[in-house]
Amino acid sequence: MFQIEEELKKLPAKPGVYLMHDERDEIIYVGKAVSLKNRVRQYFQSSRNKGAKIEQMVTHIARFEYIITDSELEALVLESNLIKEHRPKYNTMLKDDKSYPFIKVTVQEAYPRVLFARRMKKDKNRYFGPYTSAGAVKDVIELVRKLYQVRSCSRTLPRDCGKDRPCLYYHMKQCTGPCTGNVSQEAYRENIQKVLKFLNGDFQETIDALTEKMQEASEEMRFEDAAECRDLIQSIRKIGERQKITAYGEEDRDIIAVAMDESLDLREQDAVVQVFFMRSGRLIGRDHFYLRVARGDTKSQVLSSFLKQFYAGTPFIPKEIMLQTEVEDREVIEEWLSSRRKQRVHIIVPKKGTKEKLVELARENARMVLDKDRERIKREEGRTIGAVHEVEEWLGLKGIVRMEAFDISNISGFESVGSMVVYEKGRPKKSDYRKFRIKSVQGPNDYASMEEVLTRRFTHETSGEFDSFARMPDLLLMDGGRGQVNIALGVLEKLGIRIPVCGMVKDDHHRTRGLYFNNNEIPIETNSEGFRLITRIQDEAHRFAIEYHRSLRSREQVHSVLDDIPGIGERRRKALMRRFRGIEGIREASVEELAETESMNAASAKQVYDFFHLPVKTEKTQQNH
Repeated sequence: MFQIEEELKKLPAKPGVYLMHDERDEIIYVGKAVSLKNRVRQYFQSSRNKGAKIEQMVTHIARFEYIITDSELEALVLESNLIKEHRPKYNTMLKDDKSYPFIKVTVQEAYPRVLFARRMKKDKNRYFGPYTSAGAVKDVIELVRKLYQVRSCSRTLPRDCGKDRPCLYYHMKQCTGPCTGNVSQEAYRENIQKVLKFLNGDFQETIDALTEKMQEASEEMRFEDAAECRDLIQSIRKIGERQKITAYGEEDRDIIAVAMDESLDLREQDAVVQVFFMRSGRLIGRDHFYLRVARGDTKSQVLSSFLKQFYAGTPFIPKEIMLQTEVEDREVIEEWLSSRRKQRVHIIVPKKGTKEKLVELARENARMVLDKDRERIKREEGRTIGAVHEVEEWLGLKGIVRMEAFDISNISGFESVGSMVVYEKGRPKKSDYRKFRIKSVQGPNDYASMEEVLTRRFTHETSGEFDSFARMPDLLLMDGGRGQVNIALGVLEKLGIRIPVCGMVKDDHHRTRGLYFNNNEIPIETNSEGFRLITRIQDEAHRFAIEYHRSLRSREQVHSVLDDIPGIGERRRKALMRRFRGIEGIREASVEELAETESMNAASAKQVYDFFHLPVKTEKTQQNH
């Protein structure tokens, strides 16, 4: 069990991000901290006035985890990335799609410009950032234009050269005036190279020059000029805080580092491998793995072994993998990963710059986990992989990695749906969850619905090995006993597929009491980790199906009235709901207001108005409600 009081004692006094989990292991809150030790402890101190929402959130916390960073700035940006990725329940105030600014250099243009950008796009331009201060970014762009006389206009050059008079910036000597046609691309790009060097962090020379200019202005009592220089220096230093949590390129990459125990055990030692997942240029999460390795194994050997095992069990392989040290069989592993990805995969060991700092951050997190969370990681391994091993023993199977569970949900046959949840190595893999809307079955027939779901799952044409359906499960778990198992076996036999199928048998109180496998009911120990894992999977399959069914039912109820109005299709229906926020708003609207709605005209507006206000329509509306 996760002992919160004990884990609070292990918190480091470092900046970072913390993630609160509930009893279902859902992330319910993400926050940042200058000192993780001080900030996280505050949530569990009864004397503090935390507010109603936080008080409620704390009651649902089953465990927490954290990622240390090198600065508060990195913690802030990582917090934003994680909130966008996981959408935690209690982060409502942060659910706006806030973005951090970049500096964009349009290097693909003949005469590049330096621009302010809110997003980093997949184009051939160079991006610097993100930064937390939009004002500082704008100040530095202005400074760069003054220092290096690069253009800010939107003219298409060289096509428009000489077509119009140069702008005011040319006459103020803040632009070399490539629009005049008197500046060659080569000469202009020399200045752009200086800009790129400056934005890469080589700006001490500029700071020194501005400092000298500020002192001269101060001595001559030109205090406004001195203040302007001071502000520019501060803006440059803020830009110098550029962080590494979001990378310049929008590549998918994994950052992997290992920390190893230095104890004196002669046979085995502990190790923790930390994996940072960077997707589309943003660090969105991490995972760590506790290992028991032979005494004398090097980090290179441990990483080599880990790469083979980890990427053999995951369907997604990034374009780039960054390691803290070289591995002997790097070329062979690259070739194997490239064949699986069907695209070139690079394994690199960065030696300097942002990438090297990211690897060092992963190593530091691995060391922290090894030093402070070793017992917790061992317990977690028992809760996940250990639980899978128990299931293997009960069923007499080996090598179970991926388990898929299915469930059916309906109310008297209304909108029957199916759910598929996936667990890998004892952990939910939510990216592989799938929902099915039953098409061929009328009425409450769970067996026929399950047959349709399984048939669609195992005959689905995959779009590649990263598709959820591309990888076959090692075990199928059915939310029921003999009947559900026989349905699954029948589908698999018809399709010529051999996969073990196990039923989760429930007692009269709808609680799991055993497993149905190979025509036998196998009793399981209710206080074992294996039992808890089976229960979690069963509850998750049921929850996922219920939530999907509820969403469909809600959608049907909301739109049923509008569907009965002639001439109101999906587009107009959505436009009405967007504008009036519900049926009551539409009912109270005038014909003129309805006609002003997007996609509506006078005739369709009158149809809607008459539907709600003429006697016959009112009666019909009440029946629909």
